[in-house]
Amino acid sequence: MPRVQGVDIPNDKPVYISLSYLYGIGKVNSVDICRRLEIDPQMKAKSLNDDDIARINSVLDTDYVIEGQLRRQIGQNIQRLQAIHSYRGIRHRRGLPVRGQNTQTNARTRKGVRKTVAGKKGVKDMKH
Repeated sequence: MPRVQGVDIPNDKPVYISLSYLYGIGKVNSVDICRRLEIDPQMKAKSLNDDDIARINSVLDTDYVIEGQLRRQIGQNIQRLQAIHSYRGIRHRRGLPVRGQNTQTNARTRKGVRKTVAGKKGVKDMKH
């Protein structure tokens, strides 16, 4: 397995798919990298030679923020929002949706499993 920026990328997949295994590199960026370095995007990753891997590493170092550095940057951005007590920071802290989604019925992914509230009236109890 070729090792790019400390991550093993899959051998049997095309280069542009294998590069998208790096955090912060999607298919569009990986195709762009292949075009800049004149590497065939459809070529299997196992057929990359050491020179190609070194060129890919150098481009990723200079032009892209990926992996641990990107994760750290995102975490710092969230901490900054929480520190200044912005609306988005408060939503992050409470574990609620940040981007204005409806929370009355949905948002189960952010809110977690339903917590049953004791004594809440159901539909059957609404009769007069």
